[in-house]
Amino acid sequence: MLSVEELLKRRKIPYSDEQQARIKKAYRFAQEAHQGQKRASGDDYFLHCVEAAKTLVQMGLGSITVSAALLHDVYEDTEVSLEEIRKEFGKDIAFIVEGVSKLSKVQLKGSDDDYYLNNLQKMFLAMAADIRVILIKLADRLHNMQTLSALPREKQQRIAKETMEIFVPIANRLGIGEIKGQLEDLCFKYLDSRNYQYVVDLRKKTHPLKEKYVEEVIKTLKKKLKEEDIDFLDVHGRVKHYYSLFNKLQRYDNDIEKIYDLVAVRIVVPKVVDCYEALGVVHKNFRPLIGRIKDYISLPKPNGYKSIHTTIFAPQGKIVEVQIRTEKMHDEAEYGIAAHWIYDQSKNTGWKDFIFRDKHKPKVPNEEIGWVKQLKEWHRQSGGGTDEFWKSLKIDFFQNHIFVFTPNGDVVELPEGATPIDFAYKIHSDVGHRTSGVKVNGKMSALDTILENGDLVEVITIKNKKLPSRDWLNFVKTAQAKDRIKHILRKNGVEVV
Repeated sequence: MLSVEELLKRRKIPYSDEQQARIKKAYRFAQEAHQGQKRASGDDYFLHCVEAAKTLVQMGLGSITVSAALLHDVYEDTEVSLEEIRKEFGKDIAFIVEGVSKLSKVQLKGSDDDYYLNNLQKMFLAMAADIRVILIKLADRLHNMQTLSALPREKQQRIAKETMEIFVPIANRLGIGEIKGQLEDLCFKYLDSRNYQYVVDLRKKTHPLKEKYVEEVIKTLKKKLKEEDIDFLDVHGRVKHYYSLFNKLQRYDNDIEKIYDLVAVRIVVPKVVDCYEALGVVHKNFRPLIGRIKDYISLPKPNGYKSIHTTIFAPQGKIVEVQIRTEKMHDEAEYGIAAHWIYDQSKNTGWKDFIFRDKHKPKVPNEEIGWVKQLKEWHRQSGGGTDEFWKSLKIDFFQNHIFVFTPNGDVVELPEGATPIDFAYKIHSDVGHRTSGVKVNGKMSALDTILENGDLVEVITIKNKKLPSRDWLNFVKTAQAKDRIKHILRKNGVEVV
């Protein structure tokens, strides 16, 4: 078990004396409270609290969050009251501990479409209360998955399934790539052990061969970047996660030679302009594979991921993916954009200064990221009804998302399978109601056309049109569009299911 001193050293940026004192106090308090308690593995229970805290320390989170992680099971599993925690550590830590405790009571097991019921709703609403509750819960679940072997097989299967269907999508939508990848691999191990072992063996066999020529690419790029006077902080290789590799193998007939990013080269630079200059150096020295350049800086992924990806022909005719990003983009890819939830746009401060600072409970900003607003809106419109809320989540939250453009160049985020009507209602309810036609990439298209990433969409409206067509409910995908259509039709006496 990590000592408190070893735990504190896991953070890149040292904690202040005051922050260290807070964490040390929480460490001692929780250790004493859990004295004598054991986990199914036979380990001291307090080990779990330390491991959850370690994940958050490595993410760079502040002392309030880390202290709450150390204390997160004290209120639930010992004789210590919430009032004692509040008295010893203050209202912020007590608030977070109480939030984690409430989520610990959430039982997600079930079957089919009733799988999540009221409890899934509680979990998502907790996200709106304080993002740190969910971050601790993710760290808690990560260590539980790492120690899952101590449980009976039936429990392993249930917890792994629950993790894959609930916690992995949350980590993905928060942009926490490192935790998402670890959780997926652990779930894969228990849910599909045969294919898991197949991929492990395949990567073990193939990785050393690919690593050899990737090292040559890294050596060449470091040399050429220096020659061109382009600043870079690091050039290194990264190996693809098992589950991600398995999914990609399914798309390429299990041909590992077609997986160009099994070992990818990653270039980390100080500024955005350096990303594009570095890309020029890459293409100057290695022939790029046409059609494999992806600029996620100008067009980020829905969870905020930013980077430039290009695929090149390396020595010996091998093909390698190169990823270019700034240090900030790298940190966000590893640890998420959850801070945007509490980002105060009136201050010219970086995202880390908000999620990682040790202030009072973060305020929800005036402009929240879109899907957070959706969660609250769905809950309000469903009147707390679980079925409608869950259907909306299945459609909008767990699916992959796409970006499409307005004629003015604004970016609109939609789930895969969305139509121009979904796009119109995302712009504004009145635009949706008055839609009479649509152009996709400059061509007249049907209203039920399935939009693709990067499409340019222009909505044609009729000024005097007041009601949408009831038939639109048969093909719209987003909860927002369905809710707006149903609302206006019912308001005008049209019967809808």
